[in-house]
Amino acid sequence: MLRTTDAESFSVRKLGAALGTDSSSLYRHFRNKTELMRAVADRILLAAMNDYRPEGDWKQRVTALALRLREAFGEQLQLAAAWGRYGSGGGGSRLVMEELLQALRASGLPDEEVPARYHRIVILIAALITSEAGIGTLTPKEYEQGMEQFRVAVLGADPERFPALSYFARDIPPLGADRHAAFEEILTAHLDRIEAELPETCTP
Repeated sequence: MLRTTDAESFSVRKLGAALGTDSSSLYRHFRNKTELMRAVADRILLAAMNDYRPEGDWKQRVTALALRLREAFGEQLQLAAAWGRYGSGGGGSRLVMEELLQALRASGLPDEEVPARYHRIVILIAALITSEAGIGTLTPKEYEQGMEQFRVAVLGADPERFPALSYFARDIPPLGADRHAAFEEILTAHLDRIEAELPETCTP
C-alpha cells in the first residue's frame, strides 16, 4: 500500500480493509499508525543489515552502511519518506546504531564526542535518502511539470533582478540530477571534516 500511496493518506483503517479485517484487530498489535510505520521502517533496516560485515577503515564502514540504507530504501521509496518522519526503534535500528557508533569509535574520536557525531551523521543520511525518495516518487507528469517550472524559474530569470542566477542559469542542474553522486560527495565531505578534526595522535 505504501508503494502506491504516501504516508499521509495511509491509514490503519485502509490497511485493515485491504487485509479483510477490522482495524481493531491491528490495534491489538500496534497502538497507532506511528507505531506501525516505525515497525515497517525497521523491517527495511533489518533487510539492509542482513549479512552486513564491516570492512575497511571507519570512513569506509560509514559510507558502506549509508549506501546500503540508500539501496534498501531506494527499493521502497515511500518507506524512505516514512523512515525520515517516523524513525525506528526496533532491532534494525539498533543494528544501524551499533555499527555507526563502533565505526566512529574506531576513528579515534574521544568517547564524549561520539554521540553528537553519530547524531549528525544519521540526520544527514536520513535527509539525503528522504530527498532522493521524494524525487523518485514523482509521476512522469509531475516530474515534467517540475522540470518546466525549473526551466521557467532559472532560464527565464530577469538578469537585472537576479544577476547571479542569470549568469549561472545554463549550468545549474535541477534538484533531481545526479543524485547518486551528490549523495556520496556530501557524505564524503562530512566524514572528511570529522577526520580533519580528529586529535593529532589519531591521524595517519
